[in-house]
Amino acid sequence: MVKQKETMQDILTLSPVIPVLAIKDVDQAVPLARALVSGGLKVIEVTLRTPCALDAIRRIAEQVEDAYLGAGTVLNEHDLEMAQSAGARFAVSPGATAALLQAAKRSGLPFLPGVATSSEIMAALETGLNCLKFFPAEAAGGIAMLKSFSGPFPGVRFCPTGGIREETLATYLALGNVAAVGGTWLAPADLLARKEWGKIQNLAERALEISRR
Repeated sequence: MVKQKETMQDILTLSPVIPVLAIKDVDQAVPLARALVSGGLKVIEVTLRTPCALDAIRRIAEQVEDAYLGAGTVLNEHDLEMAQSAGARFAVSPGATAALLQAAKRSGLPFLPGVATSSEIMAALETGLNCLKFFPAEAAGGIAMLKSFSGPFPGVRFCPTGGIREETLATYLALGNVAAVGGTWLAPADLLARKEWGKIQNLAERALEISRR
């Protein structure tokens, strides 16, 4: 198991697909995480978009020991501190201000900042970060943009997230500068409402199978 002080690059090697979850019912947090882990996707991002997000992170951290759990939608230093206190082992943001980049550096928590432009990539590189979230991937140019970034930024690895589907997963993962892909399709609302954990596990297994082709 990767230790907290390892880099974001080490974490991304643990799973080619990272489920991105917005948990609205805290009682679903543990069975959902267990289904994804059983399907082979051990790195999980719980976004701070819902009132119960921190409680969900806390429960998963305490009860699903095989999950490597991160907090997403981290917008400021307070979010970062709360996520770390709840048990998150890495943090993800949709973008990155200079203040947030410095706060993440001070925290020691592996951090995956969101970028969509060359200037944002350069700002992250200046703080020593070379694993970045390309967000929103599809809206920001998708495959073509990532290919364009590979020339001026050969040492940067990306985790594209936003609008990616199972059908486009293999195309993204085939790019040399993509380390992993973030996916929201792995926990659809209808399956969550019916608590069909087995079907969610199947989605995870299928994503892992696609990533290995």
